[in-house]
Amino acid sequence: MSQSTSAPHANAAPAVGTLYIISAPSGAGKTSLVRALLQRNAGIGVSVSHTTRAMRPGEQDGVNYHFVDQPGFEAMVERGEFFEHAWVFDRHYGTSRVEVEKRLAVGEDVILEIDWQGARQVREQAPDAESIFILPPSREALRERLSGRGTDDEAVIERRMRDAVSEMSHYDEYGHVIINDTFEHALTELECIVHARRSRLDKMRARHATLLDELLNGLD
Repeated sequence: MSQSTSAPHANAAPAVGTLYIISAPSGAGKTSLVRALLQRNAGIGVSVSHTTRAMRPGEQDGVNYHFVDQPGFEAMVERGEFFEHAWVFDRHYGTSRVEVEKRLAVGEDVILEIDWQGARQVREQAPDAESIFILPPSREALRERLSGRGTDDEAVIERRMRDAVSEMSHYDEYGHVIINDTFEHALTELECIVHARRSRLDKMRARHATLLDELLNGLD
């Protein structure tokens, strides 16, 4: 007769979500990859950042960004309300600490789409976060993507290229690097990082405590 086994999972800690930091130069396809990831995977969302830039046509406050004025943003910095904040393209951007912590506490995975400056700040406070950098397949491909519909003059494109190269120089600060050559392949790599993290022992114990209890307890 088999002995009954007492599983150590009955009092498993509540599921805690994983924090993902995703950075990329403009034109690398980060936004499209993240959007596709969210469509194909439940239990993961993007943190909505605060910004001092003006709202663009078609954007919604609280959906695309939380739009605040400069004094309001500075007051939030003084109160320590940001997980990270940075000066990017002549505007302030920041991630609400309270929003991120609340979502992680209920087991949701949270993505921060931030630049290398913000990523450094977050890693200092959350060293267990998964950090991912997305690169274009070549400079030529990046320039083509940055050129967009051909409405920008050469000076603007050159500035965007310089900014992109500056951003890319920090790729080696991240735990994972994805080259977005073929979109589906890049998306699969991104999903693999998420699925591998979710299968870690601590995550499995928290997410599937009931199943583990049923499998391991009450044997004759």
